Amino acid sequence: MSGIARALFVHAHPDDESLWTGGTIARHARQGGHVSLVTCTWVRGTVRHSELCDAGRELGLASDPIMLGYADSFVPESAPGATAFILAPFDEQVAALVAHIRDLKPDIVVTYDAYGMYGHPDHIHANRLACAAADAASIAPYHPNLGAPWQVKSMYFITIPESTVEALAPHMEYDTHLPVRGTPADRIDVTVDVSDCVGCKIRAIRCHQTELERSQTMKEFAALPSPEQRLFLGSEAYMRRDLVPGGADLV
Repeated sequence: MSGIARALFVHAHPDDESLWTGGTIARHARQGGHVSLVTCTWVRGTVRHSELCDAGRELGLASDPIMLGYADSFVPESAPGATAFILAPFDEQVAALVAHIRDLKPDIVVTYDAYGMYGHPDHIHANRLACAAADAASIAPYHPNLGAPWQVKSMYFITIPESTVEALAPHMEYDTHLPVRGTPADRIDVTVDVSDCVGCKIRAIRCHQTELERSQTMKEFAALPSPEQRLFLGSEAYMRRDLVPGGADLV
């Protein structure tokens, strides 16, 4: 049995898992760690769900992503007839994620920082949901029908280093409505060198062809000069919060 921490990644949309944490997921899987992925929006049967499953296989996920089934807050067709992720009843969402946490028993939960990295409402909501569910999963009286309580040891919050934002700024047209500020170096707890996993990370990103064709930001990432691409793709940064003394290491 692997001594590596069991990890659950909670992402808002298909492509986020590859773009922001693809190297960490791939590295964890290569080392024999158990890795699971929850994607909060989009549903089975959509093109982006299929692309997500393909990306997960490139990253080494042993099973398909778990879909919570809410609609992307800006793309209603992502889950026809479903409530937008940021508008659905929060208690319902927490219970759904608690059920998965108690079933999967992760030592670590990974999601976005409290600002959603760059202010995206779905990312911010995913942070709030993951934090609430990680806490609630350990409380025995909370929905005992959802399984035995489980204590997550540490949470890791994806963030963008301030230095990376500054280096990419000349090549990116950052959205002024969702300003990208970056996190100062002294607030980043873990920087994962994923340079040995860049190949599978790129292949996973390329699986999300729908978003690559639609998103101006994704096109700008793809067009970055080589040094900036290596900077962006070769490391992933996190802030750490231990929920028990000592916590659990991500890598």
